[in-house]
Amino acid sequence: MADETPDSTETPATAAPAAPVLRVVNPDATPEEIAALVAVFSAMGGGQAPAPKRPRSQWSAPERSARRTLPHGLGGWRASAMPR
Repeated sequence: MADETPDSTETPATAAPAAPVLRVVNPDATPEEIAALVAVFSAMGGGQAPAPKRPRSQWSAPERSARRTLPHGLGGWRASAMPR
């Protein structure tokens, strides 16, 4: 019996009981009231992280819809067709 080793899956963290998440202060609380509180707190969430936002496509960027000013003066119509 002295040669037996403890189970390797059991760690001190899993052996100790976890601290309670809720504590009932009112001793007259009915099981239905406690169940309602647990349901409300469970519905509030907080268990999962929000999904990461996808990067905005440059095709839908609002900067692309901004127009530049048209060139003025002699030959302005020709300059308007040239690339920026």
